[in-house]
Amino acid sequence: MENLSSIRIFGFVANWSPFLLALIVFFIVVYFLLTKLWYKDIEGGRPLKVSEGVFFVAAMIILYAMKGSPVNILAHISFSFHMVQMAFVYLLMAPMMYFAIPDYLQKAFVKLPIAKQVFKIGKKPLLALILFVGVFSVYHIPVVLDFLKTEPTMHTSFEVLLFILALLMWYPMFNKVEPQEVHMGGLWKILYIFGIGMLLTPACGLIIFATTPMYASYTDGDAWLKAMELCVPVGVLNGLEGSSALSGPQYFLNSTTLADQQTGGVIMKILQEVFFSAMLVYIFVRWFREERSNPEETTRKDLERVQKQRELEKLYR
Repeated sequence: MENLSSIRIFGFVANWSPFLLALIVFFIVVYFLLTKLWYKDIEGGRPLKVSEGVFFVAAMIILYAMKGSPVNILAHISFSFHMVQMAFVYLLMAPMMYFAIPDYLQKAFVKLPIAKQVFKIGKKPLLALILFVGVFSVYHIPVVLDFLKTEPTMHTSFEVLLFILALLMWYPMFNKVEPQEVHMGGLWKILYIFGIGMLLTPACGLIIFATTPMYASYTDGDAWLKAMELCVPVGVLNGLEGSSALSGPQYFLNSTTLADQQTGGVIMKILQEVFFSAMLVYIFVRWFREERSNPEETTRKDLERVQKQRELEKLYR
């Protein structure tokens, strides 16, 4: 049995995706043009903060590392890497975008006709949370995941949908669009994060405690080979036809398929706890500082926030 380093047989383009790298460089160039040169032409524009630029570049590095580097191929060979990919993109990169995109750009984007309708969901925290967790769970139903891995267009569309829902889920927590008066308080944000973790647990639990491999695209040679077309040029796969490397993902693994699947569920849960713990620390420290800086003003704002939230709830009923 060969180890994971054998993926070099799939070629440079498959391993390092220069096309995605070029696209990410384009995103970075446009970002800095908007925030360093053109911000004066945008309503409410202001100079870019160093932290915002750092967060954006870091988010783009994560995107390339998960979707453009060898990790992407490994995610189609090993379920463990698939879960690493999911955790970093949807539970880390998505919330990072709210720290990377300046407030005036967030407001300008959310005012766009289609975005305005979509981000209305983000104003309803419970709905946004249920939608993301629901679609994430459906995505990992064996018949759904195996089908999507054979349909490149649908697979890409589903992943884009999942990322949009991840942005909507984190909107109530970190957006810079809504007035502070209608934001969730520190305690509610903490409870919201615990809610995300609790709702994701059943999906992880089913994977961790499964007694048999669940996904044909990680066990059946033909289904796996079809799934590999998502990340490896068909010409390369045809050129490798007949090679023992194309007999199935087991050729590259140093563990059984079941052990790899269970490890993936554990990894997802661990990374979730790590990312959420960092968010909880950030929220708690910020909440604590606000409370200590001016207790009376904080109490007044909390009361106003509760009143505003009640008024908004009446509007959406």
